[in-house]
Amino acid sequence: MALRIWHQSFTVLANLAPYRASLEAHIAKVCRPDTEVVLHGMHPDTYRTEYPGVDISFAALQHLHSSQFMLAGLEAERQGFDAFAICTIPDILLKETRSLLNIPVVGYGEAAMLLSCTLGERFGILNFIPALSEQLTANVQRYGLGSRLAGVRHVGFSFNDVVAGFSEPEPVIARFQESARAMIRDGAEVIIPGEAPLCVLLAQNGVNRVDDVPVIDAIGATMKMAELQADLAASTGIRPAGGGYYTAKAPRDRVEELVRFYGLDRIAKGFTD
Repeated sequence: MALRIWHQSFTVLANLAPYRASLEAHIAKVCRPDTEVVLHGMHPDTYRTEYPGVDISFAALQHLHSSQFMLAGLEAERQGFDAFAICTIPDILLKETRSLLNIPVVGYGEAAMLLSCTLGERFGILNFIPALSEQLTANVQRYGLGSRLAGVRHVGFSFNDVVAGFSEPEPVIARFQESARAMIRDGAEVIIPGEAPLCVLLAQNGVNRVDDVPVIDAIGATMKMAELQADLAASTGIRPAGGGYYTAKAPRDRVEELVRFYGLDRIAKGFTD
């Protein structure tokens, strides 16, 4: 069955041409030939620079930016996409967006963690935005996976190093492997690259293990989970739970009314074709 998946990044993809090209190529390699994945980034005016980490390191600023994920999800459903993929490890508004949509909503962080639990007893996350460690640890607990977590640590280099790595990958890969081995010594049996640009850089260079420990292709896990859920929804009718605080569907007319009330319709226009 042919599928269309809406990919949503926390970056402004138009500012990151080497990453976007690598991401597009990797997704094409991972997904089925009949799956179309359409890449989307944040509104071009979202950040002061091409680096989102300055803002999303602060809970309040991340929260202000997060509405774009909800708006993108609503637009994905309106345009007839089969699934919506939140492709950033904090899983921005994952529960809330699921509660709004009637199509599958998949989160990068959750998909990577769930896959990790099938490959080893404990997973570690290596992230290049140090301030996110607290949030990612809380997400692991919220997903009920606290006993499977070996730790969340800074990988030892920055976003700018990763971007440079698309031209010269060897130094970044070596530093990643060094940090991974430290995490392995502390009990990690699976390693999750903490953000999508790092994940894509490693995957395109064939880094899927460090010694005998798997390195999760979290973008791949997210896309395959989106395909799986869309397939199951079409073939069996299986859908997410509904009725609880985090799962009940808010009236769509009220959602649209509040989008206009808070002036978010201006941002929403950026997601239309």
